[in-house]
Amino acid sequence: MEEIGNVHASEHLLSFAEDVCPHDRTNREGHAAKVYFNALFGKEFSRSEDCAVNACLNYGYSILLSAFNREVTVAGYYTQLGIFHNNASNPFNLGSDLMEPFRPLVDRCVRGMNPGSLTTVEKIALVDVLNTEVVIDQKRNYLLNAMRVYCRSVFDAMNEEDPTLLRFTE
Repeated sequence: MEEIGNVHASEHLLSFAEDVCPHDRTNREGHAAKVYFNALFGKEFSRSEDCAVNACLNYGYSILLSAFNREVTVAGYYTQLGIFHNNASNPFNLGSDLMEPFRPLVDRCVRGMNPGSLTTVEKIALVDVLNTEVVIDQKRNYLLNAMRVYCRSVFDAMNEEDPTLLRFTE
């Protein structure tokens, strides 16, 4: 990650993480997102900008969200009822919660492609993120399978009220 002043962007992100308050009253998440995306795509980049990078990010995130929503519905849960996401106009709050740790895979893909526009080539590359190999529960899996393991572990942890049941990618 690039430097901001004399401090590495990753150090800024760590300090923001340490300062997060309940319900993010100090907007540390927003500040961290700005530092993160500026480190990835340059200081002039904004997530609200109408540009190819944002089109690709949004497309990639929608692919992740639909895969997570499928896992939520297959497991018999409501997509509308989230853990942290609770926007009444978002019918996919739970999927939005579950996909958060996987968003950097899309970010990495988009950064690597340096898109001029969202074309079929970029769309295929973003769908292919689901074929990324990751390690979860000490086993190599394609991302699509890892998402299933992760979701089931979240549901088991909630049902059993036991966070030790959570399984994350390594």
